[in-house]
Amino acid sequence: KKLLYFFKDNYLFSYFEYIGSNYKADMKKMADDPHTQEWWKIIMPMQEPLPTKKPDEWWAEMEEVFHVD
Repeated sequence: KKLLYFFKDNYLFSYFEYIGSNYKADMKKMADDPHTQEWWKIIMPMQEPLPTKKPDEWWAEMEEVFHVD
């Protein structure tokens, strides 16, 4: 639904709203997409994961601490 990126002090943060029903399958579909793979080839060398990320994450998930609509 939404995809936002923020950049501050050499850190890139992303935010997206997922509206599907099968997150894992949809993320695999996205990863298998040739356009996505080309984009990742460009941006992956510019990224350095946080040391606190989980072993299966590239982007470290963050806990939501405040939300208002």
